[in-house]
Amino acid sequence: MNFYDIEVTRADGTTYPLSEYKDQVILIVNTASECGFTPQFEGLQTLYKTYQDQGFIVLGFPSNQFGKQEPGSSIEAEANCKLNYGVTFPMHEKIDVNGDNAHPLFQYLKSHQSGMFGERIKWNFTKFLIDREGNVVKRFSPQKTPSNLKKDIEAIL
Repeated sequence: MNFYDIEVTRADGTTYPLSEYKDQVILIVNTASECGFTPQFEGLQTLYKTYQDQGFIVLGFPSNQFGKQEPGSSIEAEANCKLNYGVTFPMHEKIDVNGDNAHPLFQYLKSHQSGMFGERIKWNFTKFLIDREGNVVKRFSPQKTPSNLKKDIEAIL
């Protein structure tokens, strides 16, 4: 399977292949609205606004797997991000990132960039950087703030 073959679903329920973002640099993040790292949405939005004209996009994927910190629906999660953090980058359906029901996207990402705990996602706001050819080039821990990703993003833009 190729990265661009994977299909994802927006918060509104529309499904599309990641090939929609071919030739772009992508930052994929598993998110949660009620997490201590939730203020990172501001930094993610700043990255998106700063680099979007250079072919950069952030894709958010809410998950309720860590401390039940995304209790609402996908639509509620998206609305919360827009209202509280001014998020304009695409938000997607609420998914699992670990376990038997992990979304194929996160299975793929983890298999190409394992972290400190192996392939398992540790917590909300784990980030994956994808280059313009669909290669998973870097994985960042939840503690790594968006402002600390600029150097890595600029290197592949």
